[in-house]
Amino acid sequence: MKQDPRRKKNKKPVTFRRGLRTAARVGDAAATTVGDVVRLALRILISAVLILVCAGLLFSCIFAYYVKTSLTTDLNITLSDYSLSLSSTIWAYDNQGGTYELAVLQSDENRTWVNYDHIPKYLEHAAVAIEDKRFYDHKGVDWYRTAGAFVNMFLGMKNDFGGSTITQQLIKNVTTEDDITVQRKLVEIFRALDLEKTYTKEEIMEWYLNAVYFGEGAYGVFQAADTYFGKTVDELTLAQCASIIGITNNPSKYSPFSSVKNNTARTKTILYEMYDQGYITREEYDQAVEEVDGDQLHFIRGENEVYQQQIYSYYVETVIKDVTQDLQTKLGLSAEAARQLLYHGGYQIYACVDPDVQAIVDKIYADPASMPQPYYADSQPLQSACVVLDPYTGEIKAIGGAIGEKDRNFGWNYATDAQRPAGSSIKPLSVYGPAMDLGLISESTLVNDSPDVALRGTWWYPRNAGGYAGIITIWDALVQSKNTVSAQILDKLTPSVSFEYLTDRMGFGLVEADRDYAPLALGQFTYGVTVREMAQAYSVFPNDGVMSYGRTYSLITDATGVTILENGPRSSNVFRTDTARCLTEMLEAAAWYGTGYEVYLGYGKMPVAGKTGTTSDDCDRWFCGFSPYYVTAVWTGYDTPSPMYYSGNPAAQIWRRIMAPINEGLPVIQFNDPTNRGYATGIFGNLEITPEPTAAPTPAPTPAPTPDPNAIPLGVPDDNAAIPLE
Repeated sequence: MKQDPRRKKNKKPVTFRRGLRTAARVGDAAATTVGDVVRLALRILISAVLILVCAGLLFSCIFAYYVKTSLTTDLNITLSDYSLSLSSTIWAYDNQGGTYELAVLQSDENRTWVNYDHIPKYLEHAAVAIEDKRFYDHKGVDWYRTAGAFVNMFLGMKNDFGGSTITQQLIKNVTTEDDITVQRKLVEIFRALDLEKTYTKEEIMEWYLNAVYFGEGAYGVFQAADTYFGKTVDELTLAQCASIIGITNNPSKYSPFSSVKNNTARTKTILYEMYDQGYITREEYDQAVEEVDGDQLHFIRGENEVYQQQIYSYYVETVIKDVTQDLQTKLGLSAEAARQLLYHGGYQIYACVDPDVQAIVDKIYADPASMPQPYYADSQPLQSACVVLDPYTGEIKAIGGAIGEKDRNFGWNYATDAQRPAGSSIKPLSVYGPAMDLGLISESTLVNDSPDVALRGTWWYPRNAGGYAGIITIWDALVQSKNTVSAQILDKLTPSVSFEYLTDRMGFGLVEADRDYAPLALGQFTYGVTVREMAQAYSVFPNDGVMSYGRTYSLITDATGVTILENGPRSSNVFRTDTARCLTEMLEAAAWYGTGYEVYLGYGKMPVAGKTGTTSDDCDRWFCGFSPYYVTAVWTGYDTPSPMYYSGNPAAQIWRRIMAPINEGLPVIQFNDPTNRGYATGIFGNLEITPEPTAAPTPAPTPAPTPDPNAIPLGVPDDNAAIPLE
C-alpha cells in the first residue's frame, strides 16, 4: 500500500510544532520556578528585616533597661567632686620680706595647677589638633570616631576602643577608670555628653591640661614645662608646646628623655596638623620646624641621662614632719591621711627658716674636714647637730642635721631624731633653775663641794673628776659645773619637782624612770633628749623665764589661699623673771671664764651665755647657749656612743663658729636690757603665755635653804671629765 505523499511532506512541521509546544511548557515551568525563587527570596529578606527590626527593638529595650538599672548611677559626673593631686610647696621669707620657693613636695603625682588664662593658645591648639580635631564642634563625643572605633572592635576583634575625645580622656583621668570593657566605654560616652552640658570648652581644656600625665613623674602642664624645659608654662615656644603635647600619647615612647628621635617626629606631626587645621600660619610652622631640626628645643637634660632626685634639706624634712604631726593632732587625722593631705593637697606652707643663718650652718656642716679633729681618732667619723632658734618667737632659724653632704631623703637627722644624754647642760633647767625659782637657793648660797656628803633621799652620790673646792657659792658651782653640788640641790628640791619642771613646763619627753637622782642631776636620761628640745628649753633664759616652743612653720593655706593651720608663737611660763635673769648672769660667767670659755666672742663683742655638757666616758659633748638674739644648741658624738678624744669641747667650738657670724653686724646689746630685741619689737604682746602656777609643785620644798654647808651639800664634776655613777 502506497503512502500518501502529503503525509511524508508534513512530517517535519509536525515534529517542529511538537518541539515548540514542549519548549513552551519548559519555559512556563522555568518562569514559574524563577518567580517562586524571587518570591521566596523576598519572603526571606522581609523576614530577616523583621527579625533585625525586632532584634533591634528588643536590644534597644534591653539596652535602655541596662542603662537605667546598671549605668544610671555612674553617669553623672561633676568635676568639683574630683580633687586632682596637687603638689604642696614650702615657702621661705627672704630678708626683704618677700617669699621664695624652698621646696616642692613631690608625691606620686607631682602637679601644680595652672589656670586657663595662663595656658598658651599654642598648647591648647596642639592638643586639639592631634587628640581631638572636632573638639570645638562636638558635644563631648565624636560620633564619627566612635562609630569607627566600635566597627574596629567588632570586626577587627580588637580590645582597643580608641575614638576618645579630650572630654572623654579628662573623665578617664579624673575617675582613674581605664579598664577596657564595653560597659566602661558606654559610661564614658554618656558621662562626656552630660559633662559638656555643665562645663564650657575652656573649663574642660583647663582640667584636661592639668590632669593629663606627661611622663617623668610630671602631671599637668606646669610640671611638664618645668621637667622638660625648666620653664613656666607661659614661657614655652610653639615647638616646645607641640613637644610636650606629643608626650601624652605614650610617655614612655615619646618622652625626649627616653628618645629624642621619637619626640622630634611626633612634634613635627603635631606642628603639621596645627598648620593643616589653620591654628598656625605657614611662617609659624616653618619657624617651629626649624627650631626642632636645629636642636633648639633645649631640653634640660639629655636622652637617657640619669635623673637627679630632689634632695630635701634637714630643715625641709623637719617642716614635713611637723606639718604631718600637726595635721594629725589638730584635724584629728590618721598618719596616712595627714600625709596624703600634705603631699596631694596643694598646700602652701610658710617656713620660719632664716636663709642667711641656714647658709652659715650649711657651710659649717657640709665639710667634715673643717670640723674639730680628735687627737686620738675613733674608727667612726664625728657627728654633730645643731638647732638655732629665736627665743622670743620660737621660730627655728636653722637646722644642722649631720656632718657631711646630704645625699638622701629622710635619713637620720641628729637634731630631731637622735636622743642623747644631755650631761651637765641640763643642770640649769633641771636643778639650778627650779631651786632658785622656789627660793631654795640663790647665787650666793654657800655649799660644800665635798666627796663626803650624804644625801637624805638616796644612797647615791656622784664624784667630781676635777677635784673638790670645799665651801663655794652656788654661782661658782654652776660656773665650774660641780656634780656634787647639783646632786645636793636636787636632794633639797626632790626629783619629783625637778621632773615636773622638765616635763610639765618645758615639754621634755622623759619616762618615769628618769624621776631619779642621776638622770636629773647629771643628765643621764633613759632615752636622752634631742637637740631641738634643748634649744627650745634654753629660750627661757634670754626670754625672762618664758619658754618659746620651737616651730618650723607659721602658716598653711590650701591652693586657693584658705587658711588650713595657723602656727603662731606658743609659750610656757617656766621660771620667774628674776630667776631667769640670775641664771643668765651665771651662764654668762660660765661662757666667759668657766667650762664654756671656748664660746666667748671677745671683748666688746656680742655677749653670750650657756652651759657645756659631757656624759659618761666623754661619749657625748654638748654646748647649749644664747646671745640676746639667738639660742643655739650643739651636740657632738659618734653614731655608736664611744669616748671622744678632743682638745677642749668640740660642741663649744662648733657653737662659736655658728654664733659669731650670725650675730655679726647686729647691734650689741646686753642681757636683760629692756631695749633688747624681744622688748623692742613688741613680740611679747603676741605670745600665748601659759599662766604662772599659783601653787608650788608637790612635794613643796622648804621655803628657804639653810646656808649651812653640811646641810646643803652642793657641787658638780668638771665637764671635761668622765662622770662615774656610783
